[in-house]
Amino acid sequence: MKRLMVMAVVLSTLAACTSKSAVVNADRTSAAPVPPGTIVLPADSPMLKQIKHETVGVAALPADEVIAPGKIEVNPNRVSKVLLPVTGRIMTVLVKTGDAVRKDQPLLTIQSPDADAAMSTSLSAEAGVTQAQAALNKAQSDFDRASDLFEHDAVARKDVLAAESALAQANAAFEQAQAARQQALRRLAGLGLTPGEFKQEVIVRAPLSGKVLELSVVPGEFRNDASAAVMTIADLSTVWVTSQVPESDIRFVQLGERVEITLVAYPGETSYGRVSRIADTVDPQTRTVKVQAEMENRSGRFRPEMFGSVHHVEPTVIIAVVPAAAVVQESDRAVVFVEQTSGRFEERRVSVGKRAGDVVRILSGVTPGESIVVDGVMLLKGLVKGT
Repeated sequence: MKRLMVMAVVLSTLAACTSKSAVVNADRTSAAPVPPGTIVLPADSPMLKQIKHETVGVAALPADEVIAPGKIEVNPNRVSKVLLPVTGRIMTVLVKTGDAVRKDQPLLTIQSPDADAAMSTSLSAEAGVTQAQAALNKAQSDFDRASDLFEHDAVARKDVLAAESALAQANAAFEQAQAARQQALRRLAGLGLTPGEFKQEVIVRAPLSGKVLELSVVPGEFRNDASAAVMTIADLSTVWVTSQVPESDIRFVQLGERVEITLVAYPGETSYGRVSRIADTVDPQTRTVKVQAEMENRSGRFRPEMFGSVHHVEPTVIIAVVPAAAVVQESDRAVVFVEQTSGRFEERRVSVGKRAGDVVRILSGVTPGESIVVDGVMLLKGLVKGT
């Protein structure tokens, strides 16, 4: 009896083991095979909490772009080299380097013998007009008297003709005297002098509003070269940003196009300008073309000689984009992880274009609307390598 009980226990144990093995084999047989590059995580896996996904979007981005180093320069159309109108001694300098000046604001004063000479010329011209007027009056009177006598047969006709000729000469002399006086007065006006007053100082005024960039004169200095600039004034309300664009990329740059400008002095800040000039020749040494863009600078923040970069873009196109964090860049390829179903992810190779801010252009591999992993990408990449 005892022997029969032992055999019953053994048979029961074997039947149980056979049943369990059959269930395991059945599970293995029913589970679908996982393709290479696909990761399946159980619904209760804690890894799922570390994975975030977004849908592939679209954006209007430049079809192509060029980024070239740039430098801020003074707008050459708004720069003035201040020259002295006369030679003489500098009496006062009323501005300093860096000062903001207004158009016609006094800059300096000069004591010059040329000013007194101009005053003398003006007085002489005024006297010449007075004398010419007197001579013209006398000639007119002589002509009237001769004409009256001729009508009464008191003088010969030749006397009338002589008086008429003298009147014409006197009238011409008077016009010449008037012209000389006007010229002398214009000279005084150009020097800013009041007629009739000697020992006046000549005031040099600002030709335009702007900033004093250079100053090369001091009070007490005698200047005998009126062709040498004593200061430079520039209107910095607009500045030029000059960039050297490679010869192979100049086709992307057009006159009047809007460009983005970033400066070393203001990291993370983008300013804008418009291309105002493209050089007609290529630099034979660097194989680049000089491009200048005009930029507003009313605040005065952009200073000449600041360095930065200029971003030229072609017309925009609609293209698929993904966050840059979603792309794993390997030596010979770029991949993303596409969420097929909840907990199932496929590693997919993609062709990428240039980065634009926080997103990357996708040329092929995924389509807008697909769900891709944007956080936890490296975790999935490690699981693929471990398989």
